[in-house]
Amino acid sequence: MKGTKAATRDAYGQALVKMGAGCPQLVVLDADLSKSTKTADFAREFPERFFQVGVAEQNLMGTAAGLAAAGKIAFASSFAVFATGRAFEQIRNTIAYARLNVKIAATHAGITVGEDGGSHQSVEDVALMRVLPNMTVLVPADARETENAVAAAIAIDGPVYLRLGRLAVPGVYEQDYQFVPGRAVQLCPGVDLTIIANGIMVHMAQAAAELLAADGISARVLNMHTVKPLDEQAVVAAARETGAILTAEEHSVIGGLGSAVAEVLAEQCPVPLQRIGIADCFGESGRAEELLTRHGLTTAQLAEQARKLLERKSSK
Repeated sequence: MKGTKAATRDAYGQALVKMGAGCPQLVVLDADLSKSTKTADFAREFPERFFQVGVAEQNLMGTAAGLAAAGKIAFASSFAVFATGRAFEQIRNTIAYARLNVKIAATHAGITVGEDGGSHQSVEDVALMRVLPNMTVLVPADARETENAVAAAIAIDGPVYLRLGRLAVPGVYEQDYQFVPGRAVQLCPGVDLTIIANGIMVHMAQAAAELLAADGISARVLNMHTVKPLDEQAVVAAARETGAILTAEEHSVIGGLGSAVAEVLAEQCPVPLQRIGIADCFGESGRAEELLTRHGLTTAQLAEQARKLLERKSSK
């Protein structure tokens, strides 16, 4: 429900159980992290359709590919840093190249893993998955959107990367929200600039728009839950109608949402752009809130960057 805090990884576990009841070809695999990824919920309900491969992420992807080749819809889960980093070759050559029906549901993405530190904070996973042909990349903003994204991933014929988080975040959507892959959602109207966000940054973008409104600044907010295929039409429309774009993501500014938006703007509608995310650096150990502040990913910091962007826009 809107406003209620929940982690997207929790919603993922619940969605698997819900979808599993009506989808007998759905199978779930994990690499010894099922309590953390919440696939343990599915394992308890459907033990005959759950496969624990141990600490072997390459084998996780290879086994998922085999099950998909046999007609199953395979969800392979691990922490984002392991799922995309340790098993990239298997994802590329065995899953994406063959366009198999494997859904890689990676939890604990971004710096809000917190005290686990830079070794476990994946800030490059979207870039790695986005570059692969045939791969759909989804980054849901809240629990409701996560449930919808799981259902959408099942319906998509081919590989999907689903990015999930550990931190509980406020709900953005009501119960009746309808998720459409590849189509951005406008959450706030605006004419002065547009904030394009995904994942945990969506609710912060909304809050930043409210801060800006108090100063008489009208900020459009788009939830770009699908990084690939990107909703280019929404990006271009926002650029033409508001004249400036601010992107916000809990990911490196290299290769993720900001880069995808920049590519569209450069080719179709150049306007002032500011990318907010993790700079060209690794994460570090700390509480989630401290790390978000350190990397400029709080509501107040987004609003301040929006004001600076408007200065650039006005000086064109």
